[in-house]
Formats: sequence, C-alpha cells, structure tokens
Amino acid sequence: MVKNQFIAGLKAGLSIAIGYFPIALTFGLLAKTTGLSLIEATAMSIFVYAGAAQYISLNLISFGVDPFTIVINTFVVNIRHFLMTASLNEKMHRAPKWVKSIYSFGITDESFSVLATGKESKIPTAYAFGVTIIAYGSWVFFTMAGHVVGANLPDFLQVAMSIALYAMFIGLLVPAMKGNRKVVMLAALAAAIHCIIYIGELLSTGWAILVSTLGSAILIEIIYARRGKNSQALHSKKEES
Repeated sequence: MVKNQFIAGLKAGLSIAIGYFPIALTFGLLAKTTGLSLIEATAMSIFVYAGAAQYISLNLISFGVDPFTIVINTFVVNIRHFLMTASLNEKMHRAPKWVKSIYSFGITDESFSVLATGKESKIPTAYAFGVTIIAYGSWVFFTMAGHVVGANLPDFLQVAMSIALYAMFIGLLVPAMKGNRKVVMLAALAAAIHCIIYIGELLSTGWAILVSTLGSAILIEIIYARRGKNSQALHSKKEES
C-alpha cells in the first residue's frame, strides 16, 4: 500500500520534474557565469532549494552583497512557504513531526499545487514523499547539468548568459501582471522605491531590494485594506437605505 502511494506520488510529480528542466538548467548555467563552482551551485540547490530565491541570490552575489543580507532577502522571498505548509498540513495524514519536517522541505509552489489540488480528502505521507523527492531530485540534477554545460561554453556566451537572469525575472513577472492590477501596482511601486534608493545611494544593493519589496507589499496591502473597508461601509449604507 505504502509502495503504491509512493509510486503514485512519483508519477504525479513527474510533470514538476520536467518543468524544472529549463529553470534548473538555466540556474546552473548562471551559477557558473556568476563564479560559483560546481560544488557550490549544487550545494545551493541541495540546501536552499528555492528557485526564485536562488536566482535573486546569484544577482546579489554578483554585486558582492554580504551573506547576512542575502539570507534576509531569501527569507522574505520564501515567507509564503509558512502559509503553504500550514494550509497543506490540514490535508495530510497524521505523522510524526520529524517525518513532516522532512517532506515539508520539498514543498515548493509547484509541489504544493499538486498536493493541494489532489482528489484525496487526506494525502498519504508516502504520496507526499513521492511528489517532493522526484521534484527535488530533478532540480538538483539539472542544476549540476547546467553548470557542466556552462563550463564548456565559450567565454563570450558565458558572459552573455548573465542577461538571462533578468529575462527570467521578466518572464516570471509579466504573466502574473496580466489582468491583475494588484501585481502591477506592486511591481511599479517596488521599482519606484528601488529607483529612489539607488539614485540617492541611500542603501546597498541587497538592502535596497529588501526595503523596496517589503515597502511596496505593506503599502499596497494598506491601500487594499482601506478600499475593502470603504466598499463594505458603502454596501452597508445602501442596505440600510
């Protein structure tokens, strides 16, 4: 029974593993051009295992940002995982905390989607391990493959690959902005705050990213919260009248 559940998890996570191929491969390539060794790039994928955070870390490393600031930025980018794992925990079968801590490390946006949208009312632990293991394994493997490929590229192509980092961020941002005014406002406000900090040379690169990200998120949430209260008050007045 447990074996069948694990195999079912592997099958469900196969689509994630395939989807990770271009992203992890590109990360490995960029890690090579940033100056990370094969061991360092692989270790980042093994111990961090967070796509967006790893890409941001490469950018910060290239600017010579101090490790503490990189860790703080990574924490902020990945803070959503607290909510995802707390929500997913309600659907999981009972298991010791140390077991849950192992497979929860493998929870990403993609694996969360596969597990949370499953047909089962309760998700077996073996199934969760199957989904997370194949996704995690593919990310680490393709990171190594990308670094090896990057090491064999001509120098001018390795330098050109640094542009792919910004193209990747644009590729992640633009689809999310379509039809979502809130995301557009977040991106625009974060860019404006960062420009002010950068032009005024108020903070270092790492702290500028952190402040602009948190600042825009807090301000937009305050605006939307006030809008919600105003709309509720208006709706209440209409009902009373």
